Amino acid sequence: MTVPRGYIALVLHAHLPFVRHPEAPSYMEEEWFFEAITETYVPLLLAFERLARDGIDFRLTISFSSSLLSMMTDDLLKERYARKIDNLIELAEKEVDRTWRSDRACHELAKMYRHRFYEIRDCWRRYDGDLVRGYRALQEAGCLEIITCTATHPFFPMLDRNWAAFRAQIHTAASVYERLFGRRSQGMWLGECGYVPGVDELMREEGVRFFFVDTHGVLFADPRPLYGAHAPIYCRSGVAAFGRDIESSKQVWSAQEGYPGDPNYRDFYRDIGFDLPHDYLTPHIHPAGIRTFTGMKYHAVTHRASDNKRLYDPHQAYLRAAEHAGHFMFNRERQIDHLRSNMDRRPIVVAPYDAELFGHWWYEGPTFLELFFRKLQHDQGVVAPITPSGYLREYPTNQVATPSLSSWGEKGYGEYWCNGSNAWVYRHLHKMAERMVELAQRFPDAKGGVRRALDQAAREVMLAQASDWAFIMKAGTTVSYAAKQTHEHVMRFTRIYERLAGASAPNGVNGAAPSPGANGAATEAGIDPAWLDEVERRDNLFPEIDYRIYAT
Repeated sequence: MTVPRGYIALVLHAHLPFVRHPEAPSYMEEEWFFEAITETYVPLLLAFERLARDGIDFRLTISFSSSLLSMMTDDLLKERYARKIDNLIELAEKEVDRTWRSDRACHELAKMYRHRFYEIRDCWRRYDGDLVRGYRALQEAGCLEIITCTATHPFFPMLDRNWAAFRAQIHTAASVYERLFGRRSQGMWLGECGYVPGVDELMREEGVRFFFVDTHGVLFADPRPLYGAHAPIYCRSGVAAFGRDIESSKQVWSAQEGYPGDPNYRDFYRDIGFDLPHDYLTPHIHPAGIRTFTGMKYHAVTHRASDNKRLYDPHQAYLRAAEHAGHFMFNRERQIDHLRSNMDRRPIVVAPYDAELFGHWWYEGPTFLELFFRKLQHDQGVVAPITPSGYLREYPTNQVATPSLSSWGEKGYGEYWCNGSNAWVYRHLHKMAERMVELAQRFPDAKGGVRRALDQAAREVMLAQASDWAFIMKAGTTVSYAAKQTHEHVMRFTRIYERLAGASAPNGVNGAAPSPGANGAATEAGIDPAWLDEVERRDNLFPEIDYRIYAT
């Protein structure tokens, strides 16, 4: 076996905000989750299973956020997705018939989608809707390294006033991961790679051995690292920080300069959900008649304009994916050869991407990954795939330095998550966190309804802290929904706080010492049981949450 000169660590970050609406029979924003299952999470799982079946060494790291894991394991959402994939198959059957009669040019594509949807449903049913079980099996087989992510994906640099809130996010994520995967997570993805010096101490408390930062988070570390972003550094806590490699990221990520913008690939925006007559689509779009993406797209990228695009050719797209996989491999070989000549160890190229790029935004992305790993094994001997844990086992001694505050967002710091469109949220987030600490200290051993209310208050704090809402406000997409979610979490928390803070003080005066019954049933009258039942039903993630984490 050829000894490699260096390594590549591909990292896929899988995250969606917690979107679950049991109060309505269907909800537009739940489509985000359903589309991700159909276009990313199942296609990736199928690709990984094929690689494992064929004995391909495809060491890869994937992070699942706790909010995404909560949705993946939620019975209501699993039931709704089962209906969704059945409906997509019905649409595909209709399209096969329609195109045979009146649009022969698209007929083979309609058949392709029909086959794909059946394949996805078969995989879904094989795991009884529990995709976590499928990914866990690949981890236990030694193929994947699955790591956790801060619980609701907050952007830490904008919350750097309350370290109890940091601890709650990290502790909850580690607990959710252990419950679902039967082990402690070796790594953690910080939301938006938002690193704050010192937060690694909290990760160390939970047994986390490594995390990721953007390139400049390592390059501007104190002291400056000898090997730049191509070897990890240890924080003073002993937790390792891996820096993102700029070159490999840009080649894949950029729609303008990278692979996904190739004119032969499938176009994301041209979808029959917007192209075909409304009456024909009515059974397959939102019940309110709102046109939506169906996932059936018949056109290639061709050019940036949305009109006059040529038909998609799956065979030609496959050939381009193979070419791009070879090109990506060749560039990593040259990169590793150059780096190795200046290092006393094998360099590591860390290439992290949002998982949803592969399949959802870039339809051929899972194929690209599969072909890349096959080529790595059969077509060269310079580069080998590795996980961060594997690299730390091979090189347990590394330079000690403190990464700089950073993110992987636009301009590298916090501007995208704090600007004129979204800065208003932070005064509420800071106040919620302060009040949550106050409640946890006032009620050190709550029971019954008070305990339920405090645990729910902790959920509302974490849900409000999700970076997704500020991101959406800046991006200008579903701004009203992001603002509504933020408002609702703030108001639910505030209602609990005002009831409990008032009940714990003599004569209802806030700020006084707890009354003798503050931890027992005497204060439950301040919380409407029916209201609490409904809030728990809606925001039901993290069933084992313990509000007392905020008291530390």
